[in-house]
Amino acid sequence: MDSEALRMVCSPQFWRMAVLWSISLLHSYLLVFLRSRAASTPGLRRPRPGAGRRQWRWRRRATTSCSTVQEIQRQQPDARLEAFQLDLASYKSIKKFGSSLKQWIQETNSEPAIQLLINNAGILAKSHRVTRDGLDEMIQTNYIGPFILTSILLPLLKNSSLPSRVVNLTSFTHRCVSGIDVSEDALRGMKFGPCSVGESYSLASTYEYTKLCILMFSYELHRQLHISSAVSVIAADPGVVETKIMRELPKCLSWFAFFVLRFLNLLQEPGTGVGSVLDAALAPPEESGKYFFGGKGRTIRSSRLSYHTEVAKKLWAESWAVFKDLQLREGDFGNG
Repeated sequence: MDSEALRMVCSPQFWRMAVLWSISLLHSYLLVFLRSRAASTPGLRRPRPGAGRRQWRWRRRATTSCSTVQEIQRQQPDARLEAFQLDLASYKSIKKFGSSLKQWIQETNSEPAIQLLINNAGILAKSHRVTRDGLDEMIQTNYIGPFILTSILLPLLKNSSLPSRVVNLTSFTHRCVSGIDVSEDALRGMKFGPCSVGESYSLASTYEYTKLCILMFSYELHRQLHISSAVSVIAADPGVVETKIMRELPKCLSWFAFFVLRFLNLLQEPGTGVGSVLDAALAPPEESGKYFFGGKGRTIRSSRLSYHTEVAKKLWAESWAVFKDLQLREGDFGNG
């Protein structure tokens, strides 16, 4: 074990992840078990996509996007496709993407609408990094960026001739948060950055915070939209999936974590882990406002704090204040 790994093992944040995250994961599966015992209703069946013309919008790394576009084009030759690059840790990038998407829609004579937006991006940063926008990188990537992106694309979602959907990826780790500060300073990351020389970054607490924020945002957006529009909003929690989310942590620690989770049969391959996202994306509109967990159409209750409507309203207002400030910085006075 190298010195970096040893320092992390000795840190409170490591044990928070090792103990509290494990308890939160097991708690979620316990809720699944209890729910299945209480009701024998079969799991949600995903509708099969119909044939015909489809429009796909992908926001991934350029290499992944190109290969994905080629694969879809091979299977669906008449599909209209375009790959866009987007950095959720940059307001300028989000704004550019919104403009590029609208221009593409206009140039292809497509319906000026979006049927599905999946906010899937997320990072687990090991250090406090400030973005060009002056925000903590993990908070901006995991929450503020998706909030801004959704706000910018909301008119296109509302304009859809078919029922549209926003799916936000959250995490069972939100259960570790017992109290939440939704002030503008907290959303910028001032609460979570190191306060003194030698103090470590609270990576676990910050990650939990972002996942609770995007969950509460999902519920509040649902409350605002489910009556006045055909836009539904669903939170999806895949559980633990073997991705590169822990790539910044020492390799020996991430390898050991995955080894233990695989031994306990709690680690999912990406092909299986995407189940909850597909469930949320393809669920009937009346499922709006629910929390999908672990695939197979399963829904459970999230933490008690996540349903606090007054805190969610304040979170919305403070998030909007951050959004407006970024607009002013970029001289973007006419949007939002």
